[in-house]
Amino acid sequence: MRTTYMAKANQIDRKWFVVDAEGKTLGRLSSEVASILRGKHKPTFTPHVDTGDHVIILNASKIELTGKKLTDKIYYRHTNHPGGLKQRTALEMRTNYSEKMLELTIKGMLPKGSLGRQMFKKLHVYAGAEHPHQAQQPEVYELRG
Repeated sequence: MRTTYMAKANQIDRKWFVVDAEGKTLGRLSSEVASILRGKHKPTFTPHVDTGDHVIILNASKIELTGKKLTDKIYYRHTNHPGGLKQRTALEMRTNYSEKMLELTIKGMLPKGSLGRQMFKKLHVYAGAEHPHQAQQPEVYELRG
């Protein structure tokens, strides 16, 4: 009788990938990166184990949004004080907090709970074209589409 393969945490081979966000659409890039962080691109994918790889995203400040999202999309946060609801448009986020904008989008596509938090730690986002992870010998990852 054959059994289903279940990956174990100590048997996972993790790679490092570099993704260039310049000219890419925010949602399409985010969904593919979330899939890599989760490990869905591997044949050894196991839903309850973190089988994903590390992802380095460069040029986050050059990400594209379609339609009128730059002016109409609003990001909210709360200071946990009365009347402390703060808001920023997508244009403000892209110019001043481009790393945070990508991180928020990708984090929302990962599982909720401790497993999702563990997967999120493997994401490294940079606004420019430089990153300090040369020692890990990352491979360039070409996005589909």
